[in-house]
Amino acid sequence: MTEILPYILSLFVGIGLAAATGFRVFLPIFFLSFGTYMGWIPLDSSYAWIGGLPAVIATGIATVMEILAYYIPFVDNILDSITVPLATVAGSLLFASQFTEMNDWAQWPLAIIAGGGTAATISSVLAGTRAASSGTTAGLGNPIISTVETVGSTIMSVFAIFLPILAGILVIIILFLAIKYGKRIFQKFKGRRTQEQL
Repeated sequence: MTEILPYILSLFVGIGLAAATGFRVFLPIFFLSFGTYMGWIPLDSSYAWIGGLPAVIATGIATVMEILAYYIPFVDNILDSITVPLATVAGSLLFASQFTEMNDWAQWPLAIIAGGGTAATISSVLAGTRAASSGTTAGLGNPIISTVETVGSTIMSVFAIFLPILAGILVIIILFLAIKYGKRIFQKFKGRRTQEQL
């Protein structure tokens, strides 16, 4: 059991960070970078660059720019079309960074399915929620969604690093809610487009 425990913890850290990228792409990367720089998160030598000072500064600047950009009306909608695929890549990368002992044939498929899939699901649902908000509130409700995303990403990143088991439980709850409400949002959009075509 003690031999498996590090892998289980790595799984929770990886999935927690991947989920955090579904809310904000650069924020969890910054947390990982800063945590590695401070010595809180051990990473394999192949990922050592993440913990370097240049990476901390670069991801910090990117994080601030991303957060601020999401408060600009309609720019946030444009960003969603970019950040969904970026979140998938970032989620896969962050998940893979926790499983460097595995061979590439096992590491990357697992990272893409678990890490990328988690990030893509959350990011897609949030993008749909923002699109619905833009259509119903003319973008006035979007800052609330942006704030929730930033807070959600921060909480998930902190939990993934310091309370990984709790992060894993939260991811399961978030994915359940994302799939449940994501279907409703999709059906509303589908119904609205059908009515417009008629």
